[in-house]
Amino acid sequence: MPVTKQPSAFAPSDFQTGLYSICDDCSTFCYGLCCFPCLACSIASDMDECCLCGCCPALRGVYRTKYNIRGSLCKDYIAYVFCGACAICQLKRDIDTRKDQGVF
Repeated sequence: MPVTKQPSAFAPSDFQTGLYSICDDCSTFCYGLCCFPCLACSIASDMDECCLCGCCPALRGVYRTKYNIRGSLCKDYIAYVFCGACAICQLKRDIDTRKDQGVF
């Protein structure tokens, strides 16, 4: 019998902040807006991924899968197309929150 769903240590959830919750962390948003590749590389480094992967929606999908966050690769792609800085800042805020919670 093939495995169709991988077990996860995390209950299904959403990102801990909204896509447009830029006021939750203005410094991260300014960083992402002024130097998007630098923030993307920082996130990829946090996730032990190649720096070049930081700018792609697939990294967001890897993160969602690891922490059982609802969504799809299509929605990740759309978020990056319409507001890449918002998408990458949301990911960074979530990583920082999980670090504070001790689950990253």
